[in-house]
Amino acid sequence: MIPRYSRPAMAAIWEPENRFRIWFDIEVYAAEAMGEIGMIPADDAAKIVDAHQRGVIDPVDVPAIDAIEAVTKHDVIAFLTWVGERMGPEKRYLHQGMTSSDVLDTALSVQLSQAADILLDDLDQLLAVLKRRAFEHKLTPTIGRSHGIHAEPVTFGLKLAQAYAEFARCKTRLEHARAEIATCAISGAVGTFANIDPRVEEHVAERLGLTPEPASTQVIPRDRHAMFFAVLGVIASSIERLAVEVRHLQRTEVLEAEEYFSPGQKGSSAMPHKRNPVLTENLTGLARMVRSAVVPAMENVALWHERDISHSSVERFIGPDATITLDFALARLTGVIDKLLVYPERMQKNLDRMGGLVHSQRVLLALTQAGLSREDAYALVQRNAMKVWESDGQLSLLDLLKADPEVTAAIPADKLEQSFDLGYHLKQVDTIFDRVFGSTLSSRP
Repeated sequence: MIPRYSRPAMAAIWEPENRFRIWFDIEVYAAEAMGEIGMIPADDAAKIVDAHQRGVIDPVDVPAIDAIEAVTKHDVIAFLTWVGERMGPEKRYLHQGMTSSDVLDTALSVQLSQAADILLDDLDQLLAVLKRRAFEHKLTPTIGRSHGIHAEPVTFGLKLAQAYAEFARCKTRLEHARAEIATCAISGAVGTFANIDPRVEEHVAERLGLTPEPASTQVIPRDRHAMFFAVLGVIASSIERLAVEVRHLQRTEVLEAEEYFSPGQKGSSAMPHKRNPVLTENLTGLARMVRSAVVPAMENVALWHERDISHSSVERFIGPDATITLDFALARLTGVIDKLLVYPERMQKNLDRMGGLVHSQRVLLALTQAGLSREDAYALVQRNAMKVWESDGQLSLLDLLKADPEVTAAIPADKLEQSFDLGYHLKQVDTIFDRVFGSTLSSRP
C-alpha cells in the first residue's frame, strides 16, 4: 500500500516485524501446550516459553530472514532457521507436528482481527460525527431528489440519519465478520491432527483470542475470508454513497453543502476561483480499490483438495491493501462530515425555485379526498404543474391552481394554500430519528 493512503496503526499490522512476532507467538504457545500434555519434554517447553518472555527475537532482523528465504525458498522455514540461531537445543521442538499453514493461516487470522478492531473504532468515530451533524440539521429543510430531480421536501438531518443507520449496519456486519475470521488452525498436514493433539490448537486459540476451526483441511476454509472482504467492500460502497451525495451537493448549480476549504488551499492550478470536492472524489476512488479485493477473495474459496497456495499471493495483496485503504477512507469521511459546510439558505432557495411543484402530491391527494378519481385529479394537477415546469419556476403552481375552475370546484382557493405547507412534510422527522437513534431526549449528542 502506498504511504499517501496509509495510517500508521493499520500499516503497522502488516509490517513484517508484526507478522514474524505473531508467528513466534504461535510456535511458543503450541510448544507450551505440548509441554503440558507431554508431547515434548516439559523442561524444553519451559525454555521456549522463557525465550519468548525474554524477547529473544527482538529486534526482528527482517533482512536476515529474507536472506535465508532466498536460499530455502520457504518463508516459514527461513523464519524458524533464524529463530533457531537464537535458541539452544530446545529449538528442535518448535513446529512439532505442525505444517506451515498452521502458522500462516492463524497469523493471518490475528492480523485481520487486529485490522477489524481498528476499522470498528473508525466506524464508531464516523457514527459519532454523523449523529452530531444529524441532530444539528434535524429540521433544516432541503429538497429531496429522485432521479436527480426535485421530488418532495426532506431535511438535511434526515440525509445524515440515513447515513448513520447505514453505517450502523456496516458496523454490525463487520463485528460478525471479525468473529468469523478470528479462527485458529493448528491441525497439521491435511488437517487430521495425526501428528499433533487437538488440545494444542485449543490452547493456541485461547492465548490468541481465537476460536478453533471446527474442520480445517490443511488451511482455514477461505469462505471465512471471502465474507470478511465482502463486508469491507460493502462498507466501501456505503462510503462512496455518502461521498457522491456530498459531491452532488457541492455542484455550483446546487451548492447546498461543500467540503471545508482550508486557508491557503488551492482548487486549481489554472483557475483561482475553484473549490472542488476533492476529498469525496478521492473517497469514490478509494472505494473502488477496496471493492477490487472482493472478487479475488471469492475466487480463493475454491482451493484444490486439502490445500493449494493459489490464495496465498492474493492475500498478500488484498489483506494489507483493503484494510489500510478502508481505514484511511473511513477517517477521511469522518473529517469531511465533521467539517462539512452546510448552507440552509441555499437549500431553501432551491426548495422554492420550482414554483411550488414540490407540493403537487399533496394537492393530488386533496383532490381525491374531495371526491375526484385519482386519474382526473392527477390530470388536473399535472396540466398546471407542466406550465410551471416549462416556465422554469417563474410561474406559481398555487396561483395556477387557484385560477383553474375545475380545481377550485373541488377545493376552495383559500383551502388550497393548506396543501403548500412545508411543515407538513417534516411532521414525522421525530419518528424517523427515534427509529435511528432511539429516544431523541436520551440520544442527543
